[in-house]
Amino acid sequence: MPKSCNVKVLISLFLLSFWISAAGAVNAQSVVKIDGSSTVYPITQAVADQFQEVKQGAIQVTIAVSGSGGGFRKFCRGDIDIVNASRPILKNEMKECKNAGVQYVEIPVAFDALTVAIHSGNTWSKTMTVAQLRKLWEPAAEGKITHWNQINSIWPAEAIKLFGPARDSGTYDYFTGAITGKAKSSRTDFTRSDDDTSLVQAVAGDKNGLGFLGFAYYIENQDKVTAVAIDNGTGQGAVLPSVESVEDGSYQPLSRPMFIYVSLKSAGKPEVKEFVEFYLKNALLLVKETHFFPLPPRAYTTMLGHFNKKRAGTVFNGVPVIGLTIDELIRREERLQYENY
Repeated sequence: MPKSCNVKVLISLFLLSFWISAAGAVNAQSVVKIDGSSTVYPITQAVADQFQEVKQGAIQVTIAVSGSGGGFRKFCRGDIDIVNASRPILKNEMKECKNAGVQYVEIPVAFDALTVAIHSGNTWSKTMTVAQLRKLWEPAAEGKITHWNQINSIWPAEAIKLFGPARDSGTYDYFTGAITGKAKSSRTDFTRSDDDTSLVQAVAGDKNGLGFLGFAYYIENQDKVTAVAIDNGTGQGAVLPSVESVEDGSYQPLSRPMFIYVSLKSAGKPEVKEFVEFYLKNALLLVKETHFFPLPPRAYTTMLGHFNKKRAGTVFNGVPVIGLTIDELIRREERLQYENY
């Protein structure tokens, strides 16, 4: 065989070997699939960024945003390993998971102060009562309560522009439950968005704008919008969202826990196990960095134990709890009084 043919054969064999090796490397890369809440997204993304840096590309973490409701639908179908959730799993979702044979570990990772935001030029409604918010957002307000002076007679006779999350959002579920008394029950004549950043921009762009969103999105844009101090009628006066008011339980009823739910089947995969363990061991710092409120260190230790023991179920029995404090959440989890479906 001529020398030139030998060279061509060797090159071909080398390229084939390289292609097979590359394909093997791609196939060998493990993937952790996550979807769900836009509010919890910044925390989980921060964890994923650091985790992937440590793993040097050996494990890929993909995170999509479809709201807590959308995330649970995918989770209960077995399409993803972990769901980000800004509320506990609901009864209908528990049923969907059970019917599909999907068991899960419920892991609270942080607290949020759901924030009512107004335009920075709004000087009249910096303080609102829960009753005023209910009057503004309840279903009966649709097409009727449209101007500020209908909420308070000394406020301007100007049209209010309302903004809020989409119906699949856990933030929408929690806010309506806390303010109108029933999750997903509100007026519908407001501008919805799946993107919290878009909500901030919408409120910032209209002097008569008012919306509600996660604290992290507010704090990153506090030069553009103002947080409303909430008076819940208990005699303590109006309270702004802050580290202190969340930790001492005074920012009510809009303080709420944030969760990840991990498929028990997925928890058996090394890449998912490594990621969740990394999450809980680094959550304290990363939750702070993303402008949420961390749980006490012992809570993360407790949840890591629950995860490693594969403690399946939920302590909420499919029912959202409004006004839960950090201490109350931890006591629930430590007592292990969960509904094991």
